[in-house]
Amino acid sequence: MGKTLMIGSCEPFSGKSALVLGISRYLKSLDIPVRFGKPLATSLELDNKKFDFSQPLIDDDVRFVASTIGLIDNELLPSIDLLASDTAEKRIFESNLEPSEGFKELEEKLSDSFRGLNLLEAAGSIHEGLLYGLSLGQLAKTFKAKVLLVHLWQDSRSIESLLAAQERLGESLIGVVLNAVTPDEVGHLEDKVVPNLQKLGINVFGVMPRSPLLRSVTVEELVRRLKARVICCSEKLELMVETLSIGAMSVNSAMEFFRKRRNMAVVTGADRTDIQLAALEASTQCLILTGAGEPLPQLINRAEELEVPLLKVDRDTLSTVEVIEQAFGHVRLHESVKAIYAFRLVQEHCDLQRLFRFLGISPKALDNC
Repeated sequence: MGKTLMIGSCEPFSGKSALVLGISRYLKSLDIPVRFGKPLATSLELDNKKFDFSQPLIDDDVRFVASTIGLIDNELLPSIDLLASDTAEKRIFESNLEPSEGFKELEEKLSDSFRGLNLLEAAGSIHEGLLYGLSLGQLAKTFKAKVLLVHLWQDSRSIESLLAAQERLGESLIGVVLNAVTPDEVGHLEDKVVPNLQKLGINVFGVMPRSPLLRSVTVEELVRRLKARVICCSEKLELMVETLSIGAMSVNSAMEFFRKRRNMAVVTGADRTDIQLAALEASTQCLILTGAGEPLPQLINRAEELEVPLLKVDRDTLSTVEVIEQAFGHVRLHESVKAIYAFRLVQEHCDLQRLFRFLGISPKALDNC
């Protein structure tokens, strides 16, 4: 009988997909079978109103993981329900907190003779999914699954939510991976904090440093969120933006500031041609113009020469900045460059062999790797 591991988190966008990619790829490298799914779908390109629920419901994140590591259709576990405003409203009106029909089917599938690991990704937080009967705790209890949490670490106060999760999940919780740790703090956590967490009954299987790349966002995503008009270089919208700069200072100060930044989105007024030209000579992935007016032809020509997308928005600078800041670290891991980095991050900073021994998975294969 296959074993089931659930990857959860105390809050959304904590790094679950990166950990799933690292774990599933490692298993594949050992020729250990793996099946993957999200019982509660949270990302679906199709409008759920038009989706045919008589067909298998496969979350976008599941499809991305499958295409990245080479899972075939029968290795994908369909979702039971879709987290969306209208599905939530329907359940409220029906006063129904029981899971949908597909729940029993998934339970039976997880109990079959599969010789490998069933990997399930929970929704955004410990409690998310309660309305559908599909919260992390409910699923772990019913499926007799073990739970591994990936947890954003800020400082020692971050332990509070882990202790709350430990109390709620009980013996289902086998441990955590601490994520987004300031690189300078990784050694301190490994040497000083982790041993003491172990004494509190919280096994730590990894300490992963904060990654600007994994928190980055594509220019295309910014275009979508800002409802921006693309003036030039529409073929370069796959560029990754890691930092944000605001061009509201003198041109000399701006040039000095821009030189210290990398892979920027620069937001500035449409009338600040001097700042715009300076930004194009730095590590700028896109230039976003706010306010009234249109860019000068010389700016467009230079942007085209340097292949830097030029965007125009109807918003003011402040609201534009707010939208971009909300995007960082809150987009799904659906780019191959991020996936490759996630593989390396998990491999270098997580003790997967120890994790699998906790799960009782193929110790001989692990000893030989």
